[in-house]
Amino acid sequence: MLNETYDVLIIGSGHAGGMAAKILTEYGIRCLMLNAGPVADVSHDAEKKPAYELPFRGFRPPGRLEHVFQSNEFNANVWVDEQEVPYTVEDDQPYNWVRVRLFGGRSLFWSRQSFRLSDYEFKAKSRDGFGEDWPISQADLAPYYSRVEGIFRVAGAMDGPPQMPNGNFVIDDAPWTSAMQRFIDVAKPKGIPVCKQRAALGRDGLASSVNLLLPDAEKTGKLTSIANAVVREITVDQNTGLPNGCNFVDRLSHREMSVKARVVVLAAGTLESTRLLLNSKLANSSGLVGRYLMDQIYGAGVVCSVPEARNGKSKGVMGSSAIIPRFRNIDTKSAKFLRGYAFNTTASTGSVGPRNFAAYGAELQRKMDEYYGSGFHMSIMGEVLGRYENHVQIDKDRKDAWGIPVLHVDTKYTDNEFNMAKDAVDTACELASEAGFEVLSKNDKPNPPGYSIHEVGTCRMGNDPKKSVLNKFSQSHDHKNLFVVDGAQFTSAGWQNPTMTILSLSMRASEYLAGEMLRQNI
Repeated sequence: MLNETYDVLIIGSGHAGGMAAKILTEYGIRCLMLNAGPVADVSHDAEKKPAYELPFRGFRPPGRLEHVFQSNEFNANVWVDEQEVPYTVEDDQPYNWVRVRLFGGRSLFWSRQSFRLSDYEFKAKSRDGFGEDWPISQADLAPYYSRVEGIFRVAGAMDGPPQMPNGNFVIDDAPWTSAMQRFIDVAKPKGIPVCKQRAALGRDGLASSVNLLLPDAEKTGKLTSIANAVVREITVDQNTGLPNGCNFVDRLSHREMSVKARVVVLAAGTLESTRLLLNSKLANSSGLVGRYLMDQIYGAGVVCSVPEARNGKSKGVMGSSAIIPRFRNIDTKSAKFLRGYAFNTTASTGSVGPRNFAAYGAELQRKMDEYYGSGFHMSIMGEVLGRYENHVQIDKDRKDAWGIPVLHVDTKYTDNEFNMAKDAVDTACELASEAGFEVLSKNDKPNPPGYSIHEVGTCRMGNDPKKSVLNKFSQSHDHKNLFVVDGAQFTSAGWQNPTMTILSLSMRASEYLAGEMLRQNI
């Protein structure tokens, strides 16, 4: 098998890699997919244990997952072990890099929020002068968004303003609960839109690459997949200077192997794809591989209580959730920050966390019982600006368990992000108070960079090879047979969950690549 030369080598099996495999194989193109981890088999690899039987009683094992706040002892084997695959940071600049190497990657665990970018993101520089415009517009990507939304069965309502384009939805026409309607009535006169959430329903309990994309590729008979293949570097044909495959290591045996392919498609995730390019010394004539690391600010927000829902009276009052899309810097300009933020808003029917009460013991229990089912939560998703100085590079002094040099992450938030978070919390408190809700707690300090798990931008696309790494079809300016189809290609981050955009860009790039290969241009 490894002695063959494949048409396309796809590195990574998440949403980006799965979409590339689906599209390319349906065009009759023979693909080899490498994934750094195993196939998830819950029936074989999972077991139920009470916390008291675990060494750390269910808490996070020390040292292994220091930056994965989502982890605990029950799910520790899901995430990449930071002792096996470390990364380094500046002492005063923490970064949370959350990784999954199971087949399907993080597509197995995403929150399923499904938004399109708008021209407020694609053409942001034209509006405010910062950064660079994308080389594509919302209209260019709209047909692909629609197809992706159909595959992933995105539920939503056709209620989006221009900054949150509508799409191909399973229509959500459920009525708002009274608490959310009261909030909407307060927000509307202020020009703040409150819209139905947009979330992928998926199928059979999953909205992942492994159940919605890879099965289609496998049915064609054109896809070969190898698990536990840790890619060391992309190889290059010495005569043409073009990528021609890769060297990889078996995760379990540490056996060194290689494979050849006419085209290489990187879909390992923003930072892993970037790490691979840097270690391979490829696609970097611009010097921008690893530059302009972005994500979204998370963590800032407000927790409120709806008084009439307390003491078990939440029925009919609570239960709705909403998205408040970006409303700052749309028609007017803020003097304190560029771009904008959105709110995830939930009128919860569950418990209100104990940290929201200045009480303990019996008094704390009484408060929690009284406030149960009355929580109204507003949490921020704010755009992080793409800055040259926010970057990753190879740390030549550290290697992973397979001897591959690791990444050093050097990034931090600026006053733009901090001012945005403060404005968001002030606005949330104002809206909640006018709606008659009690503000229980507020936090205007974002979590460290990376916490959103939406890292993008380190191989951005653009028309000018001196200012970008990829062209508008996710193709390397330097190597016509090298494509990067994951979040690394983003030119700006936006406030939106990037998944729908990654899927749509991968679909678009893969169809372009298929056409070029069939025309023998690649």
